[in-house]
Amino acid sequence: MIRALEPLKAMVTTVSEEYTQQILALQEKERVEINMLKQEKQHLLKFIDSMKEEKSSLEIQVEHLQKSLAEEYVRYLNEYHARKLLLANMNEMHNEQLGLTLHQVQDVKSEDVVKLTLALKIARQDLTKAQVELNRMIADYGDVVPRRDFESLEKKYSDLLQKMKTQQKDFDQLHKEYDMLLEIHRETAEERDNAFIELQEVQRGCTPRPNWAKCSEVIPGGGDRWSSLAEGKTSDQLVDMLLEEIGTGVLKEREVFLGWGKGDNVPVYLRYEGEIKNKKLSKKDVVTILKDVWREKNALEQQTGKRSSLPEFFLSYLQKKYGDAAAMEWSYTIYENMRLYQSNHVMSSFYDILTGKVGEEQYHGQNQLISNLQKELAACDSLNTGSLTSEQFSMAVREVFPLKRTDSIQELIDASRYKLDSAEDLINYRSLFSEDEEGNAEPFIAMIRNQYVSEKQEYLRELKSKLGDLIEVNADDLKTAFCAIDPDIDDQTLDIYIGLAYQVGKEQTAQDVLPVETALERLLAGDVRRVGPSPKEESKTDCEEGE
Repeated sequence: MIRALEPLKAMVTTVSEEYTQQILALQEKERVEINMLKQEKQHLLKFIDSMKEEKSSLEIQVEHLQKSLAEEYVRYLNEYHARKLLLANMNEMHNEQLGLTLHQVQDVKSEDVVKLTLALKIARQDLTKAQVELNRMIADYGDVVPRRDFESLEKKYSDLLQKMKTQQKDFDQLHKEYDMLLEIHRETAEERDNAFIELQEVQRGCTPRPNWAKCSEVIPGGGDRWSSLAEGKTSDQLVDMLLEEIGTGVLKEREVFLGWGKGDNVPVYLRYEGEIKNKKLSKKDVVTILKDVWREKNALEQQTGKRSSLPEFFLSYLQKKYGDAAAMEWSYTIYENMRLYQSNHVMSSFYDILTGKVGEEQYHGQNQLISNLQKELAACDSLNTGSLTSEQFSMAVREVFPLKRTDSIQELIDASRYKLDSAEDLINYRSLFSEDEEGNAEPFIAMIRNQYVSEKQEYLRELKSKLGDLIEVNADDLKTAFCAIDPDIDDQTLDIYIGLAYQVGKEQTAQDVLPVETALERLLAGDVRRVGPSPKEESKTDCEEGE
């Protein structure tokens, strides 16, 4: 056995080294990406500094231009006034010449000199007033620039300001994307560390793989039956199946069951004292009875319009069908079979709901998803052939499950083609919803149910992460956390989820606080699903589109 285990030991060592190399490669890749982002950040900071310097330079140029313009304007005014003074001097000389001429004429005509003196005095007073007004105008408008130049400079300044705002907006967007990338990097690092821890735990807990072929010697039917049962099963599933086979033999040999008593803590369908006869039912018989119970219960609820308790209805169904005396024999026999055959979905789901492990809403929610998918596939089959191409099948699945990731959709498509040849394109979708006589569904339906559970667990993990380090939570905090991880959730669905967590009307009211773990356990037992896309997925999509 030691020699047989040596290759396994070498393989474990090789796998460990491969994962170590992959982790180191991821670290190196992330280090390179971080350095590139830092360099890009430094480049942008330098670019912003250069733009600020350019703005300061332009402001200095504007001030210099304003000063030059004022000087030119003053020079222009000086020349203008000098020209006016020159013209005034010329006019004065002309007037003096005219005055001499008039004086000569007046002398000839003997005019009064006093009148001319008075006119000269008035003219000089007017000249003084004009000079004072001119000096005042120069003082008031010496620093004024032409409107055309002012508008041109103002337009240039507006363009520069708009350009700076645009660059600031781009910088803010880059900073936001950088912070987002840092968050993604942090989450990736956490996932890497968790994967490394899981790898170490797997390495520590790794044990030699059992020789499952030995089980064929003790299983009824021999090697052929064991080979068919063990095909495609994991070790954990093989252990469960082996326990079921052993338990089946023990259950068939058992003649009576011992009653649990009639206490209040005993379920109503098991309240009996004394020995109870074992009806020794087959798996097929139990599945048939459980399916009939669901049919009767659904019919009653549609008729009355309200949901009934499954344990009480289960007991009343057995009493009505087999009588009060034999009801407990059937109840104990069915209960022991359900407790044993956990690999059978019909039995395990009925057992979980009957014992209160999960809520009945989860069972109906899964069935509703499967029914919606079946209707969508039938709607795509316009010719009613029962088959669809891979593309049509994929589009129908995406239409019914718009929130599923691409890898989950691919898993469903692969599960639908497990019996098909790789080259065959048509998928017989009707056969995917069939069950055998023991209620076992096809791998496609099993994959939908498994994804339903895993997606709910992931949804609640995000909720727990959003609640942070809280030990107890009230309804308002829980609503805020739901809205943060699922922004598209509506008020009606939110009230349903809060009611599941707080069990309003049973134990607490929505105003009381509740331990976080208790709230998550109750939500896990109910029909809790994401309503809209995750903010993380949207941010990653936006980031990819921006790149």
